[in-house]
Amino acid sequence: MVITSLGNPSEVIDIVHRYGGLVYSDVATVKHAKQAARGGVDGLVLVCSGAGGHGGALSPFTFIHTVKEFFRGKIVLAGGDSTGSDVAAAQLMGADYVYMGTRFIATEESNAQKEYKQMVIDSALEDIIYTDAFSGIHANYLIPSLHRQGIDPKTLKPKEEIDLSHITDVKAWRDIWSAGQGVTTVKKLQTVGTIIQQLEQEYQEGMNRLV
Repeated sequence: MVITSLGNPSEVIDIVHRYGGLVYSDVATVKHAKQAARGGVDGLVLVCSGAGGHGGALSPFTFIHTVKEFFRGKIVLAGGDSTGSDVAAAQLMGADYVYMGTRFIATEESNAQKEYKQMVIDSALEDIIYTDAFSGIHANYLIPSLHRQGIDPKTLKPKEEIDLSHITDVKAWRDIWSAGQGVTTVKKLQTVGTIIQQLEQEYQEGMNRLV
């Protein structure tokens, strides 16, 4: 499986399909979803409001409904999903799968820096900022990671206007850390296996509530 993001997936699709692979494309807008669908992707990852990194601004409800009008492939929902109940809810809305990124940052197996993991554990919803100041594309970042680099979030401006000449060694992703709104559910360092067991239990409990 190959996942494309921030570009036209057409160049990748033929190559991957040639060896029997699948291509899923991250999309944050209906326009990009239609472009990827026309290109022949096997699945669309709907990056909705609240997603870590380059997140969109659309509601998962309306995004899924709209995409299903023109796309018949697999749909992955991304953006703030952190529990097994979230997975159940996403399936009820029509998604086939769910992306979880932030939920797995603070794990023993994660390659994230120790300080990054602890920051995710310590952060809450109000510690997330949605800005295009660092990459030119809107993304969700941890405000404490900005403070750590001496950056005042209140002074941030759009990418084309911002002056980062005084912090030339600071780079998005490496020094400015990303996380989604799902940080609210991350309370401690865990193993991936423990989280998966918890997700399975939460998923079953969520499905039982629908019966």
